[in-house]
Amino acid sequence: MDLGLKDKVYVVTGASRGLGLAAARELAADGAKVLVSGRNKETVDAAVADLDALGGPGTAHGTVADNADPGAAGRLLAAAVERFGRLDGVLISVGGPQAGPVVATAEDAWRDAFESVFLGALRIARAAADALGEGGVIGFVLSGSVRQPIAGLGISNGLRPGLAMAAKSLADELGPRGIRVVGLLPARIDTDRVRELDALGGDADAARERNSAQIPLGRYGTPEEFGKVAAFLLSPAASYLTGVMVPVDGGALRGL
Repeated sequence: MDLGLKDKVYVVTGASRGLGLAAARELAADGAKVLVSGRNKETVDAAVADLDALGGPGTAHGTVADNADPGAAGRLLAAAVERFGRLDGVLISVGGPQAGPVVATAEDAWRDAFESVFLGALRIARAAADALGEGGVIGFVLSGSVRQPIAGLGISNGLRPGLAMAAKSLADELGPRGIRVVGLLPARIDTDRVRELDALGGDADAARERNSAQIPLGRYGTPEEFGKVAAFLLSPAASYLTGVMVPVDGGALRGL
């Protein structure tokens, strides 16, 4: 299937590693141009080199930015247009917030996560809404915690559902302008973040085995599997999909 991604331009935040990088890789492999951001220059530069190796020189450009920075949204979108001459969509990904139960997580951790996970994402989405034209797309990397709580991830359980509902509202607001809004709900994808979570209990292998047993497909997903779903949802091939929250979880979510 031709996804129609050739020479489209996307901003992908939090793309120096993990799910953001996985999505950027699939976009680049299908011919898109990608501006990637992250908080560390070395990892951003490494991601750009990786993406250029996939799509050819000039496929990617990197910008150091923190989603929690109020000025990041404008800088990222302006950099994409300056570098590539257009903007077709954004994928808003951010590192997972601090783990821990609701009752034991300090208020400062909640405040910091709200700034990056919720408010930072909303700023980028609103800036993209102003910059995009018909056919544009805004994607959010969320979590299975949008639909059911995940043990030990109190902050994620608290913030992700609200952001998903804001995304759903944004889909209603932007639909008449031909701009789509979509969300992805990953669960156990085999990234550094998930391996860190598995190790919190002291026995990462046992945690992985236990979690895999609760997934109908019986295994963790690969970053490539997540990235391919993200690339499709952002592409013109998904032009009639908006306001949807798509689980990428091997069947782990039990509700419809």
